[in-house]
Amino acid sequence: MNTTCLNRFELSRCFGFRLGIAVLTIFSLGVEARAQDSKKPQKPEFQYQLGDIRVSIPSADEPRVKAFGSESLKAAAKYLEVGALSWVRERSCVNCHTTGPYMTEYTAWSRQFGQPNEEVHTNFVNAVPKEVKEVKEADNKGHKHYPGAFSSVWCSVGLAEWDRHINGKLSEATERSLRDMFEHQSEDGAFVSHGEVEIPHITTDFELSLQAARAITAAPEWLAGLKDEALLARVEKLKQWLRTAPPKNDFDRVLKLQLAHYMPDLVPQSDRDAALTLLTSKQHADGGWSTRDMSPVNDWHFEMSATVLNLLKNLPDADKPESDAYMTALAIVLMRQNNVPVSDPRIQQGLTWLKREQRESGRWWMHSLYRGNYHYITYIATVEAMKALDLCGELDAISLEKK
Repeated sequence: MNTTCLNRFELSRCFGFRLGIAVLTIFSLGVEARAQDSKKPQKPEFQYQLGDIRVSIPSADEPRVKAFGSESLKAAAKYLEVGALSWVRERSCVNCHTTGPYMTEYTAWSRQFGQPNEEVHTNFVNAVPKEVKEVKEADNKGHKHYPGAFSSVWCSVGLAEWDRHINGKLSEATERSLRDMFEHQSEDGAFVSHGEVEIPHITTDFELSLQAARAITAAPEWLAGLKDEALLARVEKLKQWLRTAPPKNDFDRVLKLQLAHYMPDLVPQSDRDAALTLLTSKQHADGGWSTRDMSPVNDWHFEMSATVLNLLKNLPDADKPESDAYMTALAIVLMRQNNVPVSDPRIQQGLTWLKREQRESGRWWMHSLYRGNYHYITYIATVEAMKALDLCGELDAISLEKK
């Protein structure tokens, strides 16, 4: 198939959604030069790739969008759709950086961008065990955890949000996934984030347990109709842990605002006020926030690999982190979820930052805080930016174009 790329960052115009996505061609900067030098270690050519689908590696060099608005937001939605479908067809696993965010957030935007992709949903359904079985606790160097907790939580929250926004009722697959999720719960009530840190989404136990809380509150009528005494006891353990667990870092502290949104009875007003004050104190003069301001480098996870530590410590702005798209968007989301009005200067300044920083491809660039190769955090940041914009009414003007 022949494709035409008008510039390095433009989404192809010959684009078909749903099961028949046609082409997304975005060429990476310097790909040709790298390919010609076989002696050097080869970096990946594309962030997402499958057949005729090509999405370039995100880059700080990508030009900012000339005009933020309906068309640039539609480009962002296309990027999210293509990334999720490409991942499902090429790798298939449930993850926190592409298909997870797609299922948890994109499902809310059918009115603007059409129904989310069934193929991604099917991938999540197929990831749920056919039979829920007991999971045995593992011990790695004294760190106890339940293997698979991370994927089980993300699968459950993705399916729960699909049911909430698309099905309108609880599906058998979601109910089974939630039961499986609680088989991965630790004795103290938490869901332990085991494995190498991937900032954000694989960080503290509080963040993962918060996603579990989101799953059980998003699943239509699951919590209200729960009769199983053993599951009810597990839910109460989760609530008690979330209510009393000491925060590991400032990221945990501001995430109390999200817990207050999902389970208001767990967070007293004094804690909400303190979290909002802390979040406000982290806003930069340019209107944005930085993820790296939310924790000392060594406190993102129980164990930090040398690879991640070296990456974080050697970024050009390591001593004074610049604003980034993910934390700027998340800060807006947290404020909106706690009824801070859109007119609030903090939100307005954050929105101005986001609108200014969108790139020509529709994405919001962000440097990886994990490996520094594929920059999947750009996908996460783009999802979060779209959510922030949605909660501020910025997606309301977009009408679905009938195909």
